[in-house]
Amino acid sequence: MERLLKADKIGRNMVMKTIDKEAIPLIKKAEKENIITAWDRYERQKPQCGYGQLGLCCTLCALGPCRIDPFGGEPKRGVCGADGDVMIARNLLQMLAAGAAAHSDHGREILEVALKTAEGKAQGYEIKDEEKLKRIAKEYGIDTEKEIKEVLKRVVLSMMDEFGTEKGRIQFIERAPEKRKEIWKQLGIIPRGIDREIVEAMHRVHMGVDNDYVNILLHALRTSLSDGWGGSMIATEMSDILFGTPSPKESTVGFSTLKENKVNIVVHGHNPVLSELIVAAAEEKELLELAKRKGADGINIVGMCCTGNEILMRQGIPIAGNLLSQELIITTGAVEAMVVDYQCIFPAVLEVAKCFHTKIITTSEKAKFSGAIHMEFHPEEAFDVAKSIVKVAVDNFENRKKEKVLIPEGEKRLIAGFSCEAILSALGGSVKPLCDAIKEGRIRGAVGIVGCNNVKITQDSGHVRLAKKLIENDILVVETGCSAIACAKEGLLIPDAKNFAGEGLRSVIEKLSIPPVLHMGSCVDCSRILVLLSEIAKELNLDISDLPVAGAAPEWYSQKAVSIGAYFVASGVFTVLGIAPRIFGSKNIIELLSEGLDKTVKAKFAIEPDPEKAADLIIEHIDKKRKELGI
Repeated sequence: MERLLKADKIGRNMVMKTIDKEAIPLIKKAEKENIITAWDRYERQKPQCGYGQLGLCCTLCALGPCRIDPFGGEPKRGVCGADGDVMIARNLLQMLAAGAAAHSDHGREILEVALKTAEGKAQGYEIKDEEKLKRIAKEYGIDTEKEIKEVLKRVVLSMMDEFGTEKGRIQFIERAPEKRKEIWKQLGIIPRGIDREIVEAMHRVHMGVDNDYVNILLHALRTSLSDGWGGSMIATEMSDILFGTPSPKESTVGFSTLKENKVNIVVHGHNPVLSELIVAAAEEKELLELAKRKGADGINIVGMCCTGNEILMRQGIPIAGNLLSQELIITTGAVEAMVVDYQCIFPAVLEVAKCFHTKIITTSEKAKFSGAIHMEFHPEEAFDVAKSIVKVAVDNFENRKKEKVLIPEGEKRLIAGFSCEAILSALGGSVKPLCDAIKEGRIRGAVGIVGCNNVKITQDSGHVRLAKKLIENDILVVETGCSAIACAKEGLLIPDAKNFAGEGLRSVIEKLSIPPVLHMGSCVDCSRILVLLSEIAKELNLDISDLPVAGAAPEWYSQKAVSIGAYFVASGVFTVLGIAPRIFGSKNIIELLSEGLDKTVKAKFAIEPDPEKAADLIIEHIDKKRKELGI
């Protein structure tokens, strides 16, 4: 009886950690073999710092760390004199600036590769979408009649100028509806340059600089816009030019995308510049022959997180999982190499890999991990580096211990790659049919669900439960990043998922042969959602804030998510967070980020950890917008 009770407790704990059925046997395996995962480390952190949770802890300078009593007692101010409002605002701006920097630096790296490609100095790259290149060149006023590599070079140099531009505003801001640009102009938050806003954010949080919480958070909005309409949008557009604009691709998702009889390579991180070439290198005859000599039937590439999303939506490469899957996939014992670039990579993967034969290979100069094999990427020799990485994995196949292998069964199909261009193509080249479906009520509204996994919420449950309730209520869902992977694992990214949809939405997706949840890309591709919303608003001669749309981040964790949420709200999108940001030590800041923003940018944040209740908030908002529009 005691053993049965213990087994039942383990089963219930598994469900609390994740709803991913393939993950459960791997979590059990990790527990049995004393492998520590993110969930275990979270438990060991409890209780987490209460001051920190409220945002009332400051470590910005050596006068501290300082804290403020949340109940009105002493201390009421930090050593420098900063009160709770200032302390929380500075902490939030610093977190947002790190997120904006991460996405924007991603964009800069894509541009550096593109410039080498234009100059004929990059190995293994070419222009995959000339039409898009010419279209963007026209936005920058660049002559498209020149030789195509010269056009690319001029576009790249113009985009590089956006990081420290002297024009006074970044170019892609012009894509926004006129009414939205007027709001930004009145508030003085039009980004002057990508790096300019991030650097100024870090200046403002220095002790003794900006000590007005309203002013601090207005600059936070400007910094976030430099990400969403700047660095992230540049990363997306130039990736499409170099690697191809995504179109719908069928593939599979789950740990079962690993193959027991093949060399398994997991690509993990966020930047596609090397992963695209690893996919190509894995098809090289000499490496396939080497794999056979080592006893393998071939080479199998699978994705993890947003690097996985990048090659999924362009190449149809299977994706194994999202953020909280990264330690578990090594626990399968079937991974020869995990190749990482940067962002969202747990340092702990090195510790898990020590329990197996898996090699962790780092590739970025800015993201080294102690104990990993470092094979640095440079565009001039990119394909050679890719082949060398694949060879390391192939050579490692013979070190795999069969008795340690556990690959769960149950991979699911998905369709990914719904770029704005792909969506417009499905609609006949215009957003008008989508607008008509919204006016007629067949589609009640649309919601972008984005973001990560967080150990504080059962893995994937926030994304899946929210998406299911929304599509059940005739609301079209678009997703990026870990959210898209979560819903793919639940089978929501295929046309058969129409059975989860309401009658009106079902009629639309049946006609177009699309899923009710559309995979729009990696987290940097949230910028695609901004472009799509702008096109809809322009078609209807409205502002984005007038549309029956909303955003949600049910399981966010990262600094990038803070920036994404901020640029969605600053762009006019009501956004619901499933995890509370560290602001609850200040009533003034809570008021500013809700009702205060609603009065200025015509959108606000809401916080609701329960996905069902979050869906209710969103449906209420969408119905309100429909009523205001008279539809």
